[in-house]
Amino acid sequence: MQVPTQQSRGGAVLAGLGGWLPPRVVDNDELSRRIDTSDEWIRTRTGIARRHVVDNGLSTVDMAVQAGRRALRSAGSYGEGIDAVVLATSTPDHLCPASAPQVAAELGLSGAAAFDVNAVCSGFVYALATAAGLIAAEIATRVLLVGADAFTTLLDPDDRTTVPIFGDGAGAVVLRQGSPDEPGAVGPFDLGSEGELTDLLYVPAGGARLKRSDDPSDHYLRMQGQAVFRHATARMASSSRAVLEKAGWHTSDVDRFVGHQANVRILTATAKNLGLPADSLVVNIGHTGNTSAASIPLAMLDGVVDGTLRAGDRVLVSAFGAGLTWGSTVLRWPGLECEPPA
Repeated sequence: MQVPTQQSRGGAVLAGLGGWLPPRVVDNDELSRRIDTSDEWIRTRTGIARRHVVDNGLSTVDMAVQAGRRALRSAGSYGEGIDAVVLATSTPDHLCPASAPQVAAELGLSGAAAFDVNAVCSGFVYALATAAGLIAAEIATRVLLVGADAFTTLLDPDDRTTVPIFGDGAGAVVLRQGSPDEPGAVGPFDLGSEGELTDLLYVPAGGARLKRSDDPSDHYLRMQGQAVFRHATARMASSSRAVLEKAGWHTSDVDRFVGHQANVRILTATAKNLGLPADSLVVNIGHTGNTSAASIPLAMLDGVVDGTLRAGDRVLVSAFGAGLTWGSTVLRWPGLECEPPA
């Protein structure tokens, strides 16, 4: 689906960025003492060396509040007068209600519109399009968007195919109303889904179809890794081409590619498919793992901190996740002052 930026009503402009990672770090050596794997096996197949995981009662809301607070500080005066809080997550604190209102309340934003968006690993891009739409429709002038997931809570602790891949974390951005031509303006967007392939990546139990199961494995993530790899590289590439065409960009115009941090091989394969040089990739999966909806804003934050992302860069953003879902957008990177992720 092509989602154009509604230029007649102004654009949504990136004005702040923040992120937070749980204090507990689990490296590959620790995992190899618990499950049948090794540091070499994980690194060569995923590019991951370590990941942060929730413990001691930490939840998605806790992480979202920390990342949101940092994004609001990064935005300065634009962090005041937030009209809406959008939380991209597939691991809410409760099935009911949504977690976004609690995030808003804990940030002192009670009264703002607040809701969750669940598109799993594509969640940040979907929520970014949603937030931009709120601004384009003049429902909001400033939006706090947080991508946060405690995805390790969905994993079988003995599953060597999923445990090494995922980590927990939160990343957040502040969007403000502005001109669609100024640095930081996001859009257009390309979004899509293929629900007939849901069983490639899903948790069978816990929802309305199967509330509880006597089989403990039904409550954990099931993933057909090779099939997901093929679909991810193909869909991220095709979605990226679609949004570049909509924006009037050529592949050669792209300075940086910020893709969902699922697997370093997916990122490099997608870049190769698009004809992008390897050094255009913004990659932080080595120390975060796949943080689902948090991965793109966390990668952006690391890119700012280490100088990979610079003001004026033309940035292509693309994601793929369970559902199956995918989405892409573009922006020219603005100058932002950001704190390193805690």
